Amino acid sequence: MSNERSSFTGKIGFVLAAAGSAVGLGNIWRFPYLAAKYGGGIFLFVYLILSVTFGFALMVTEIAIGRKTGLSAIGAYKKLNSKFSFIGWLGALIPMIILPYYSVIGGWVTKYLFTFIAGPEAAMTGGMTFFGNFIAQPAEPLAWFLIFLGITAAVVFLGVEKGVEKVSKIMMPILIFLSGVIAVYSMCLPGAWEGVLYYITPDFSKFSIRLVLGAMGQLFYSMSLAMGIMITYGSYMKKDVNIESSVHQIEIFDTGIAFLAGLMIVPATYVFSGGGNIDKGPGLMFGTLPQVFEGMFGGQFIGALFFLLVLFAALTSSISLMETVVSIVQDKLHWKRSTSCLVVFLGALLLGVPSSLGNGLWSSVKLLGMDILSFFDFLSNSVMMPTVALMTCVFVGYVLKPKALIEEVELSSRFRGKKLFTVIVKYIAPIFILLILVSSVLDALKIVTI
Repeated sequence: MSNERSSFTGKIGFVLAAAGSAVGLGNIWRFPYLAAKYGGGIFLFVYLILSVTFGFALMVTEIAIGRKTGLSAIGAYKKLNSKFSFIGWLGALIPMIILPYYSVIGGWVTKYLFTFIAGPEAAMTGGMTFFGNFIAQPAEPLAWFLIFLGITAAVVFLGVEKGVEKVSKIMMPILIFLSGVIAVYSMCLPGAWEGVLYYITPDFSKFSIRLVLGAMGQLFYSMSLAMGIMITYGSYMKKDVNIESSVHQIEIFDTGIAFLAGLMIVPATYVFSGGGNIDKGPGLMFGTLPQVFEGMFGGQFIGALFFLLVLFAALTSSISLMETVVSIVQDKLHWKRSTSCLVVFLGALLLGVPSSLGNGLWSSVKLLGMDILSFFDFLSNSVMMPTVALMTCVFVGYVLKPKALIEEVELSSRFRGKKLFTVIVKYIAPIFILLILVSSVLDALKIVTI
C-alpha cells in the first residue's frame, strides 16, 4: 500500500523535532563527564568550534540528502546512486540497534522518576548498590522498559505532525525550562562557584588531541549524526524551509542543553564530592547524582525534576529513533504507519530483552568482555556511526559532489556556509572521522585509553 509522505508543518516543528532528537542522554550523562575529564572550559571551547564547523557540515549533508530524495536512509542513497545504497542499509541498522537498548535505559530513568516522587530514600542513600540491585532483577526492569517503549510507540503511531512534532513542541520548552531551573539551583549551592569557574574557564594548557577526539566523538553521540535520523527528518521537510538556519538553531538547542547539563552536574558534584571525579554513564545518573540530591535542601523535589527532565530528553530521542525505523519500513514495504509502528514496537521489544537481562539473569553472557547492552552501545556508537559518517563524506565529496546538496540547500535561501561545507566534507571530516573510529575502538577494547 502506498502512502503520501508525511511532513512537518513548518520550520519550528522541524527544528524542535530535530533538536529533540539531538538532545538526549548523551547531553546529560556524557557531556558533563567529558567536560570534567578534559579540563572544563577548554572542552567547552573546542566543542563549540567543532559544533559550528564539523557538526554543521555533517548535519546539513544528512538533512539535504533527506529533503532532496524525500526518502529515509535506504531509499535516499539508492536514489542518489544505486551503487552506494549499502551506506543506507548500514545507516538503517544503527537506529534498529540503538532503539531497543536505549529504551531499556529509558525504562531505568522512568523507574527513578517514580522512585523520587514516591520516596527516594533508598535510591539516594544506596547509590550504585540500589541501582545494581534494581537492574539485576528479571521482571521489574523489563516492566519499566515496556512502559517507556510503549510511550514512544504511542507518539510515533500518531504520525509526524500530530505525534512527533506536537510532542516535541511541548517537551522541548519544558526540557529547557527544567534545565535552567536545576542549573540555577546547582550554581547557588554553597561552594559551587569553584566548580562553575572550572567548567566555564578555558585552560589552554590542557588542550590535546585526545580532547579534540573526545569532543568530536561527543558531537556524533549528541547530535544524532550518522544514524539516518536527520535524513528521515529532512525527508519530511518542506522545500521552502531554510536548511542552513535550521541547522544553526538545532545546534543552539543541542549545545545549550549540554551546557546547562554541565551547570547542573559539575558544580553540584564539586560541592558534594569535594571536587572529586565525575562518573560517566549509569554511574553518574543512577549512582552519583541521587547521593548528591540527598545532601541538597529539597533533594527529593530537585531529584524528581531532574529525572523528569532526563525522561523528556530520553523520550525525544527514542521517538526520533523509532520514527526513523518506522519510516524505513514504510518506504521499503509500503505498509500503513499503524502496521509499521506495531511491527517496529514488537521488534524493539524482542531485541531489548537481552539488554535488560544482560545485567541480571544473563550477566554471565559477555561479548568482547562487555555486557549485552554495553556491546550494542559500542557496536552502534563506536564502530557503525563513524563508519557510516566516513562513507557518507566520501560519497558526497567525491561521487555525488557537494554541488548537488548545495543546490538543494539553495532552493530556499542563499547558502552562506557553502565553502566551509565543501572543505569540511571533502577534506577535513574524513580524516578526523577515521581518527575517531580508530581511537574509539581502541579505547573500548582497552587497548589505548583515550
